[in-house]
Amino acid sequence: MATYKIDAAHSDITFKVKHLMISTVTGSFGKFDATLVADNDDFTDAKISFEADVDSINTNNEQRDGHLKSEDFFAAGQYPKITFVSTNVVKKGDGDYAVTGDFTVRGVTKSITLDVEHAGTVVDPYGQTKAGFEATGKINRKDFGLNWSAVTEAGGIVVSDEVKLHLNVQLIKQA
Repeated sequence: MATYKIDAAHSDITFKVKHLMISTVTGSFGKFDATLVADNDDFTDAKISFEADVDSINTNNEQRDGHLKSEDFFAAGQYPKITFVSTNVVKKGDGDYAVTGDFTVRGVTKSITLDVEHAGTVVDPYGQTKAGFEATGKINRKDFGLNWSAVTEAGGIVVSDEVKLHLNVQLIKQA
């Protein structure tokens, strides 16, 4: 059985959401952790657990970050972590997977499926085995109690309900 831990220095956890339905705001989490455990080299039996620290959210706007941490959105004081625990991994093709799991935001857990691409596994110059993955998916923020909304004077929506998730991760095989 092989255990891999996330290499935070070589990983990005980001999300995108439409603002005023004409532009996209990108955010990220600066503090996160993940573990993957698998017997099979092709990761078809992988068990994955992930968590992000809500307080580490960054959209390059301090005022917006503060609003996202507030009761209107993530309620970081009461719900400090966003988590994902895999329940099923399906190999769709060479290096392509559908990873389903329990995604928890603000105390609400829903099953989501991420499209995951295994970019490869290599041994780095220091002798460490590293595996790279890119995962994408979408959620409806309101499914997780992120209900804050506002409307422009013309009746337009300020923040879309759909949130796109994008994770680029490098994992280090543990000795």
